[in-house]
Amino acid sequence: MKSEKILTIGTFDGVHIGHQKILKRVVALAQKESLVPTVLTLFPHPRMVLQKDDKIKLLNTIDERIQLLKNLGIEEVIVKEFTKEFANLSARDYVEQILVDELNTKQIVIGYDHHFGKNRSANINDLKIFAEEFSFKVEEISAQEIKDVTVSSTKIRNALNNGDIEIANSYLDYNYYISGEVVKGKSIGRTLDYPTANIHIKESYKLIPRDGVYIVKSEIEDTIVYGMMNIGTNPTVSGKTRSIEVHFFDFDKDIYGKNLRVEFLHWLRSEKKFRNLDALKKQLSKDMTDALEHIKRINA
Repeated sequence: MKSEKILTIGTFDGVHIGHQKILKRVVALAQKESLVPTVLTLFPHPRMVLQKDDKIKLLNTIDERIQLLKNLGIEEVIVKEFTKEFANLSARDYVEQILVDELNTKQIVIGYDHHFGKNRSANINDLKIFAEEFSFKVEEISAQEIKDVTVSSTKIRNALNNGDIEIANSYLDYNYYISGEVVKGKSIGRTLDYPTANIHIKESYKLIPRDGVYIVKSEIEDTIVYGMMNIGTNPTVSGKTRSIEVHFFDFDKDIYGKNLRVEFLHWLRSEKKFRNLDALKKQLSKDMTDALEHIKRINA
């Protein structure tokens, strides 16, 4: 027999403080009503499918989103593939086939502005009518809470695009991070005595903060390691493609091929072109001093 679920539906990109308020409500109600706290989320983003929008940038990859939701007590994350066929489901078919028959939903926590079905033609009032027919409850999320979600998402994206890491992290309630494989680079950093790990992110839709130098940290083999990251094209050595490179402090292990999660702590400076490699090396020494002082302050 399928487990009975309490469900909320949405993209939940960022799983930030606005989302967390809603998700905690779902988890609390689940405990009270003996239901399984569940999120139904769509992937790819509808704009990627319907408008072929390949410029859309998201705060989380789908794997990151699933993990963040589970960290908050959501037991089941249902990822529905968004296709043109899915988009053409009528409101009734969507409710009956997916919410009721497939998921065995007994309660839905949803925003007042929720729309669903073909051409997003049905709204929360329609959902309440379906709820009576199919015997599930609907709890409406207030306009203010929905506004908080929208404001948070916008502020986080703007902050990351401006290098305002602390602002982004305050709205996320965790450090913004990227996840990717360490791949071979041009080894220029090694010749400058600042060897770097080149991070390859396979998901092109993941939002990368503005170009520049950042203080970052990772957990490698159960040890917290701090470092400085450069995002950009390396103009001093006539670089052409954008890369993400991290120099970890007091660290010399071979991590090629490993998948790393790198968290952003602070933006140090813009990327710039130096007149020669000696000038670049001098700047890197200053960056490292500044980074270590900042790390000392935040850990004091």
